[in-house]
Amino acid sequence: MTSFQLEITSSPYFVNWLQEQGVSLAFTTYQSNRLFFVGVKSNGRLSAFERLFDRPMGIYAQGHDLYMGGAYQLWKLSNVLESGQVEPGGYDALYVPRTGWTTGDISIHDVALDNAGEAVMVNTAFSCLVKLDDRFSFKPIWQPKFISRLVPEDRCHLYGLAMVNGEPTYVTAVGQTDAVEGWRSHRRDGGVVIDVASDEVVASGLSMPHSPRFYKGKLWVLNSGQGDFGYIDLATGKFEPVTFCAGFTRGLAFYGDYALIGTSK
Repeated sequence: MTSFQLEITSSPYFVNWLQEQGVSLAFTTYQSNRLFFVGVKSNGRLSAFERLFDRPMGIYAQGHDLYMGGAYQLWKLSNVLESGQVEPGGYDALYVPRTGWTTGDISIHDVALDNAGEAVMVNTAFSCLVKLDDRFSFKPIWQPKFISRLVPEDRCHLYGLAMVNGEPTYVTAVGQTDAVEGWRSHRRDGGVVIDVASDEVVASGLSMPHSPRFYKGKLWVLNSGQGDFGYIDLATGKFEPVTFCAGFTRGLAFYGDYALIGTSK
């Protein structure tokens, strides 16, 4: 029987930053099927907690709830502790899986809640945006104009979603292709950002753009194939890099004046 040991390291001032900001982090890795929570213990030391889920990907936090896409489900995890309550292990939040909606294998790369409190998911397998449905696996609400059929063929690798004022507004895709996994031959510079309302490309020439987020009046995006974090100048369609990250960037969130970026080795 093979045993595995998990090792977590951090830079010298990471714990101090978590304490100063009063935040904890949650992130997923589908390669090892894990949901991680990282925070600070009451003694000032780093705290890391993991749980196994089947292929967890897109994750979204709102209020006391976390929404997370899995291999064939959308999960809702809720914090069951009251404000100010601390459980015996010293943790001030306890997230418990409360609801799981079965969607089938649609490869939920990104998820968010809209103004109506409904989950909007990036259905990468079928190349469209979807919501939950009481009868079917999902309800399509939008697809790129270059996608002719909604079939589980991952034609353009649609996988990033940016909400603006509670509405799905921008998406990212690896390529404008309508063939089975046609995006694979466009990873170097075929990436696009698409305006959902107009169905027009607002930026192109990107390398596998991930995690678009609209924050403080700018559309931020990870130009993952190049390892760049930056924003889209919506007037010109140009990607303006801000900083280079040493790795394949995927996963982006903001807190105050900080951008939190995930990188895969």
